[in-house]
Amino acid sequence: MRQLIECVPNFSEGRDVARIDALVAAMSGVPHAWVLDRHSDADHNRTVITLAGDPEAVAEAALRGVGEATRLIDINQHSGAHPRIGATDVLPFVPMEGVTLQDCAVLAHRVGRALWERYRVPVYYYAEAALRPERFALEKIRNGQLEALRRDAQTDPARRPDVGGPALHPSAGAVAIGARTFLIAYNINLDTQDVEIAV
Repeated sequence: MRQLIECVPNFSEGRDVARIDALVAAMSGVPHAWVLDRHSDADHNRTVITLAGDPEAVAEAALRGVGEATRLIDINQHSGAHPRIGATDVLPFVPMEGVTLQDCAVLAHRVGRALWERYRVPVYYYAEAALRPERFALEKIRNGQLEALRRDAQTDPARRPDVGGPALHPSAGAVAIGARTFLIAYNINLDTQDVEIAV
């Protein structure tokens, strides 16, 4: 049976085209994994890249992307409207065909361990990959963003990473890795007077 998953890494860089090109290049070239889309937003200072393909190949492509982000992005210099905890902020795995949500959670755990072993970036698991119920919601992990997490992870057991740490990576912070279903997001211009479109 054919197995397909999607992975949608969110990187804390939405302005430097050369860096974004390097992230895409790092994830390209893995057989049976394809970069389907990239979207950057300068105000949020964030890029979302969509990968799809064989689970093992997508996992390897995602790991290469995280490695390149760790090399290129200093989260201490980041500014933007979107909340973030690391150079690679989130790394969700999504089942598409012949794969269950639980399979994606197992893959997320394996990728998290490999990420720590390769790059020494601590990992938090969220959504269906969460190891603690209070970490199911991504916003609970992101509470206070990088600055609070960096402080709290070393002193508060409830805020320590699931893998690695307790100190966060000095320039790459941490990454939240999850397993979830497809996400449909809408960006709404809050300057408009017609709020009926937001319901």
